[in-house]
Amino acid sequence: MTDEIRVGETIQDFRLRDQKREEIHLYDLKGKKVLLSFHPLAWTQVCAQQMKSLEENYELFTELNTVPLGISVDPIPSKKAWARELGINHIKLLSDFWPHGEVARTCGIFRGKEGVSERANIIIDENRQVIYFMKYPGHELPDIKEIIEVLKNK
Repeated sequence: MTDEIRVGETIQDFRLRDQKREEIHLYDLKGKKVLLSFHPLAWTQVCAQQMKSLEENYELFTELNTVPLGISVDPIPSKKAWARELGINHIKLLSDFWPHGEVARTCGIFRGKEGVSERANIIIDENRQVIYFMKYPGHELPDIKEIIEVLKNK
């Protein structure tokens, strides 16, 4: 297993597809902060609440020059159906399906036994440096207010 990413490190580049099959290239987002919001699996209650909280705060993220991305190991068709079910219109839900969990592994938060990522939030700044990293118990909803405060103060 890869060591967990740490605050101050530069995040490795990646390309993943979202629920609309659009490729998102992390390094194309240079000049913006990026919130990588990892959730274990779509179609589960806490994960749904986590992604809905991103959607509900989309305008605030935009004001804070931040691109929020939801990431899990679910395949693209599942992400598409889930986004429609949740009413996600702005947030990009990225599929870390194949190679299975590669981005989560790179960040050191892949749970090999279960085949999913940890629930975690990683914020990177405009220069791709990690400025915030927090893992949460699987059943715990990340505090969106805490994320907003970090973004306002960095």
